[in-house]
Amino acid sequence: MRIAIYGRVSTDKQDTENQLIQLREFAPTQGWQIVREYVDVESGSKSDRPEFQRMFRDASQRRFDLVLFWALDRLSREGVLATLQHLNRLDSYGVGFRSYSEPYFDSCGVFKDAVIAIMATLAKQERVKRAERTKAGLAIARAKGKTLGRPRILRATTSDVTRLRASGKSYRQVARELGISLRSVQRLAVSESSPEMRP
Repeated sequence: MRIAIYGRVSTDKQDTENQLIQLREFAPTQGWQIVREYVDVESGSKSDRPEFQRMFRDASQRRFDLVLFWALDRLSREGVLATLQHLNRLDSYGVGFRSYSEPYFDSCGVFKDAVIAIMATLAKQERVKRAERTKAGLAIARAKGKTLGRPRILRATTSDVTRLRASGKSYRQVARELGISLRSVQRLAVSESSPEMRP
């Protein structure tokens, strides 16, 4: 089986070599051939890691059959839902996965379906908790008298334009003050019957 190794550390003060040495030694014991290695020095809490993205591009082209990583948190620390989505994405490409230090995270093993089911349940709970936190935050904001949602759009009227023009403001200044376009100001001015208000 052709495999890829993925290693990650959060800062350049850490070293991926310990992970890689163990993974390189482990692969031949399983009869696996290492064809690619991907290493990121990035936080695992985001998915826009260069080598992580390159690994998925290569996986989509079936350049290897399985991804081996030292532990699941080396692959991703984005939370259960995002991690599950990454694993499902590999699966959709026909590429397996295996955690060296957590043998139950093995898409080729007997516990694959059980582990994925547990992760899916945890991901669902994560979504529910996130929704509950959002609702609680909104309730607290309302209790403090904060206005929620999109800001109200202020509707300018002909009388607004007339009043500001009478104070000596130009059409452009009126538009800026009312937060509308110059064309809108001119339309409102035209609707005024006085000829001097026409542009």
